[in-house]
Amino acid sequence: MTFTTMLKEEISKNDFNVIEARYELIAFLNCIGKFNKDELLITVENASIARRIYKEIKVIYGVSPKIIVRIQKRFKVKQIYILSIKERLDFIKDSINMGLKIELADLVSDEEKIAFLEGAFLAVGNVTNPSTSGYHLEFIFTKERLAKQVLNLLKHFKLKAKTIKRGYKTVVYIKASENISDLIKLFKATNALFYFEDIRIYRDHKNMVNRLNNCEIANQEKTFKAGLKQLEDINYLKKMDLFDLLDEKTKIVAEVRVKYPEVSLQELADIITLEYDYKIGKSGVNHHFIKLSELVKRHKGVCSNESKISK
Repeated sequence: MTFTTMLKEEISKNDFNVIEARYELIAFLNCIGKFNKDELLITVENASIARRIYKEIKVIYGVSPKIIVRIQKRFKVKQIYILSIKERLDFIKDSINMGLKIELADLVSDEEKIAFLEGAFLAVGNVTNPSTSGYHLEFIFTKERLAKQVLNLLKHFKLKAKTIKRGYKTVVYIKASENISDLIKLFKATNALFYFEDIRIYRDHKNMVNRLNNCEIANQEKTFKAGLKQLEDINYLKKMDLFDLLDEKTKIVAEVRVKYPEVSLQELADIITLEYDYKIGKSGVNHHFIKLSELVKRHKGVCSNESKISK
């Protein structure tokens, strides 16, 4: 079972009252209801959704749809549920057309707004499984007016949604995981919400651990490169017989660096404090290396000037 199926089945099993069901049904039929000359056809792949829509049509419109079950063998074998309505078609059509004219202000309560969103999601909604891919929830509409209605409703609940065109269809989508979680919460799909949140917490924790590991690796590389540069400066001073120009404390820091080329400045400071009875901190060690580096730069600068003069 996909996460979308899991979520839709939970929504379809929630209790409903007549007022809320009316708006849920209007949104649903606007999305996938098809009128022929003397018939309204509603094709659904999920038995739980088919049962819910059947009940809502019976309660709200006072008709009992005929249910046709077919086996679809394309790609994989699955059952298709077709609800056929031949009674009160004009009344139902007027009701559906009225749904396209609904503005945000026409939906008095938040429950009515949520019901409209639920109807649209049950009909044309999809959400990726958070355990296998990125976070993405979408509604795919063939009617642009419906897309605008759903977009405005999502924004009313402060959910960051956007639209995009896919051929003749308009897609309303949400990418932020916290917004998807909030929408599932609005749908009162508790089991799906817990499943989603458990995976979100696990993935966030895993990402945090990865970021910390990356930072640690980057710091180690930075420490290693700094150590190599300091060793180069020390070796240069010794090669040029300039090492004795350093004061005693700077010599100690340099000799310890030669012994421990890969440790950090803090670790170097700790070693010096323990082994040489010279209490020093990270900034103190860094200060000595700056002095050492400046001596190297001055000497190289002098050598460069002498070379230019001799030419």
